[in-house]
Amino acid sequence: MIEIKGLVKRFGDFTAVDGVSFSVARGEVLGFLGPNGAGKSTTMKMITGFLTPTAGSARVGGHDVATEPVLVKRSIGYLPEGAPAYPDMTPESFLRFIADIRGVRGTERKRRIEQVVARVHLEGVMRQSIDTLSKGYKRRVGLAAAILHDPDVLIMDEPTDGLDPNQKHEVRTLIQEMAATKAIILSTHILEEVDAVCTRAVIIARGRIVADGTPETLRARARHHNAVALTVRTDGRSDAIGAVRSELQRLPGVLGVEDASIVNGKASFVVMPKGGQSIVAEVSALARSKGWNVDELRVEPGRLDEVFRAITQSSAATPATARTAAA
Repeated sequence: MIEIKGLVKRFGDFTAVDGVSFSVARGEVLGFLGPNGAGKSTTMKMITGFLTPTAGSARVGGHDVATEPVLVKRSIGYLPEGAPAYPDMTPESFLRFIADIRGVRGTERKRRIEQVVARVHLEGVMRQSIDTLSKGYKRRVGLAAAILHDPDVLIMDEPTDGLDPNQKHEVRTLIQEMAATKAIILSTHILEEVDAVCTRAVIIARGRIVADGTPETLRARARHHNAVALTVRTDGRSDAIGAVRSELQRLPGVLGVEDASIVNGKASFVVMPKGGQSIVAEVSALARSKGWNVDELRVEPGRLDEVFRAITQSSAATPATARTAAA
């Protein structure tokens, strides 16, 4: 549904997007991640036709963004950053206006508006000026406008920005419901959102893609992936703590043992595996064989925030004077 090849965007001497390529199929929810200024919003604006690429191509539903812009826009629902809308309009008049632009009229317009209003829970503010709405409600109005024409492709920039936890849950549920029949890209800095709704994640830094995979494969790149967190009652005795650490370090699959804390006579360790392999069975068997009084034993799955920091910070640094707010 979305095919991006060698996409480049320059602003003068500054390259905001530098050779980005990826594709998104129907049924995929792609999380588009990156630090501020990485080029996320610039890329999304080129896909939707709001910016002209300096080089490369973008196709949506088989149509080229540069040569067939109207056909592309017909198939896209776009929620830009900040959810811009006419402040003097009400949600009711604004959605009617959007429906007219999209060519949705008559009884079908009424049905579609009622449907999206119910899906994003705007019933109580439909005749209130948009200018007086909270940030969360303005975001909902923008989302309603984006999905009004039931597009095949949804592109959303920070879709849950400004929403409270309940509203975030509602939007994530809505994205999951729509995902089966659409290709969806959402830009977010909320990594829990990637876990909640995304089937895949692309990380961009300094205008280039630095990682592309499922949330599970990205978590597997975390330093603590498959590490075992172990808490043993040792009554605070240093000899007992040292004995536990020594036994753990002897396990063949263990790279090292980190002491996390000693609280109320309980010693906590983080047992690091070699090569990210699973060592929980070996640690558990050792604890049983030694008769340790175990309070907790759990596997660390690896955290996306740890991977995100490692990947984006390890990329070649750009001089501060050359940076621009590209996203």
